[in-house]
Amino acid sequence: MPEFSPWHDNSLTYGSQNNAPAPPKRISEDPEFHSLRRAQRRFGVRATLLSVGGFLLYVLLSHSVPGLMNQRLAGEFTLGLALGLGQFVVMGVTAWCYVRHMRTRVDPLARGLGSRMHQQEAGSRAAAPHDGSRGYPTW
Repeated sequence: MPEFSPWHDNSLTYGSQNNAPAPPKRISEDPEFHSLRRAQRRFGVRATLLSVGGFLLYVLLSHSVPGLMNQRLAGEFTLGLALGLGQFVVMGVTAWCYVRHMRTRVDPLARGLGSRMHQQEAGSRAAAPHDGSRGYPTW
């Protein structure tokens, strides 16, 4: 009978609990991971509110005050058309700010967290006794 299950957590399927290996530290338990998620979520909420809010404002203005939106700016170019084209600018600026935010704030935290987790993983592998199984999970 197999001692370990084929599942990724190597939980015991048979046998006593005193033979269980120490559970690895999960990345979601790390406080640095929580700050990473917070930074990503905070910006995402603000960017979404700006983009969706701008679009909804445009739609509401088009419906509520068509006289204002049909006001000519130059030739056949109206205020509504200018605001509609401005939506592309808002989306482009939002995407640019998102990329900049991820590069400057989120990516350094993620790289640091990832390297620290890899070091811990390598340390736990080095401390574990080698049974000659070439690193494949035991069934």
